[in-house]
Amino acid sequence: MPEAKLSEKKEFSLVKRAESFTHAGRGIWIFLKGTHNAWIHFFLMACAIALGFAFGISPLEWIALVLTFGLVLSAEAFNTAIEIDMDLTSPEYHPYAKDTKDVAAGAVLLSAIAAFAVGLIIFLPRVLEYLGK
Repeated sequence: MPEAKLSEKKEFSLVKRAESFTHAGRGIWIFLKGTHNAWIHFFLMACAIALGFAFGISPLEWIALVLTFGLVLSAEAFNTAIEIDMDLTSPEYHPYAKDTKDVAAGAVLLSAIAAFAVGLIIFLPRVLEYLGK
């Protein structure tokens, strides 16, 4: 049977949708077991969650935190995927491969800076008020 072209529409299949979740789950597992920085992000997320409960932040602030968590973890996952691809396609040193990896790492740093800013906006006034008491 000839291979389907990407532009051809495929018939909807619940089995294929379930398989795609399995593939995504495998990708998350690869990300978690191979990305040491992800564990730093998870630790900081746990700290933010603990502070959120301790200070009783609002539902909108929880939404901001959850979206920020997703942003940082997604950026880190894309960075990991790019690193895996660069290691495969450019096993020897190449300046463009280095640039690609550095830009992807920079995206993670930008998302982490944004997360830090969100954390400051939400928690700094509360911490200062708590310390002032």
